[in-house]
Amino acid sequence: MYDVVLLTLGSERDAPGGCGSGGACCGGAAEAATDPMSQTDNGQTDTGSTGQAETGQTDTSQAETGQASQAQAGGDTERCATERPRVPVLACADALNARGARVEMVTARSDAEIDAVLARLDGPVRPDGLTWPDPDGKTRLVVATANDGQLRAVLRRLVRRYAPAPSKRPADLPGNRTLPDLPPVGVLPLDPARGGTHRDLAAQLGLPRDPAVVAAAVLDGTPRRLDLLRNDGGSVTLDGALLGAADDAGRPLHWRARVEVDDTILTDGDEPLLTCAVANAGGYAALADVTLLTAPDPADGQVEVAVAVPVVVRSAFGRKRVRLEVRRARGRAVSVLPREGKVPYLDDGVEGELTRKRSWWVEPGAWAVWSI
Repeated sequence: MYDVVLLTLGSERDAPGGCGSGGACCGGAAEAATDPMSQTDNGQTDTGSTGQAETGQTDTSQAETGQASQAQAGGDTERCATERPRVPVLACADALNARGARVEMVTARSDAEIDAVLARLDGPVRPDGLTWPDPDGKTRLVVATANDGQLRAVLRRLVRRYAPAPSKRPADLPGNRTLPDLPPVGVLPLDPARGGTHRDLAAQLGLPRDPAVVAAAVLDGTPRRLDLLRNDGGSVTLDGALLGAADDAGRPLHWRARVEVDDTILTDGDEPLLTCAVANAGGYAALADVTLLTAPDPADGQVEVAVAVPVVVRSAFGRKRVRLEVRRARGRAVSVLPREGKVPYLDDGVEGELTRKRSWWVEPGAWAVWSI
């Protein structure tokens, strides 16, 4: 018999829409105010390379769950009603109970409350003093997500919990990893799959959205291991990041940055860019009618990167025209060094601004989802 924790991320944030609707609350669009990637610089020390940054950095952010003080919330009358579990959560709990699992529903509004849930996944303390996930544990975790940013918030805390400091790196840790295998997570999407070019991670991975099928995957399924992107800002990326912005009329704004993938330089920072995609999966594979990424694979051990560069060319009659050149590369690590100003971005759907060098690197197979 398994103990299953159904974890929902909530907030006390004032929100005009319902929980999980359009990212209005519960770790949605307002999450950017407290996400570590959205804070400009964060006072982090730049690693100076695209290699792996040191683990165990100081957490300078509030929870990625989008928590806010009651003063910011502006009173109780308009506040998100997160005390009542969403219908899919109740349906999943019923399906788990029907199978004999012991189910507990938890709403976490801070990093500390997420950590208290994750502590149940700990294994016994190792001889070297490290506490890693229990591979034979009887506790399983289901994260009810209104958006990819909420799932990322939980994975970020798992990384914080189990990644050893560089000075305590054990000999049995694979050479291409900075953390052990994280425990599998059940994913319960709270909203129906949406159409359009951007699909959430559950849709990209083909994970079930029906609560009863999610329950079956958690109890009877097998772990499907996936790559994780870590970065030197102290956060993680599950799907990808899209850098760049448009003006009020929808026209892309030019910006400059040096973009390196391992030893390949996609742009040295002297030419204008329209956008840059850093991909683990395919959420940012296309921008409007432009294909940025060809075959992003969240389990191939590589990050795929693309930059879109406007290039002026002359016709046979001497007329100038602008064509869009897309340059792509794959590797283990990528760095983006802005040359001027702030570069807006989306990272797993969470908004932010980049003003200094940011490096991402791949942790192959570091996290997993329960899958049938």
